[in-house]
Amino acid sequence: MTAFPGAEAIVNGVFIVCVLTTVLGGVLAVKSRRIIRGVCGLAICCFGLAGLYYFLRSPFLALMEILIYVGAVCVTIVFAVMLAEPDEQLENAPSRFSLVWGGGAALVSLAVFAGIVCLGLGQQWVLSGDRTTDGSVAAIGRGLLTTYSMPFELISLVLLVAILGALAIARYGRTKA
Repeated sequence: MTAFPGAEAIVNGVFIVCVLTTVLGGVLAVKSRRIIRGVCGLAICCFGLAGLYYFLRSPFLALMEILIYVGAVCVTIVFAVMLAEPDEQLENAPSRFSLVWGGGAALVSLAVFAGIVCLGLGQQWVLSGDRTTDGSVAAIGRGLLTTYSMPFELISLVLLVAILGALAIARYGRTKA
């Protein structure tokens, strides 16, 4: 008679589901030829990433991942696609140039992945008893306003430039000026 799996097996199973969701969503986002399917893949990937943030004991970052990336970025991309002009039909046969760049990108990705795996498996991972932050909203706010105030302000400046650029592009609508 089989026993109900322990809590550790259930947690490991949920973790594996989050990792697979992230990876499969990323593959769907990269490999799909239609932009809407790519955005759906990005949203699925972000949901899996939110699950991984939750496993890292940071529920605030998990919620912000869902609100910002799924709720704002993906919806913005969908609106941009709806406002854009329809493009011409793409060629089905890949050119030799794209095959060379694709193969090079695959080799570089494989090398980076192998390096990360070797680094991860070759190190002695020591769990520290001293946690500098607990992942709470207060700790994140304290970090954003003290240690990371400059990157936080730079990100807001980049977002402002992106919004102004989107407004400048959208000013002319669908007609070419």
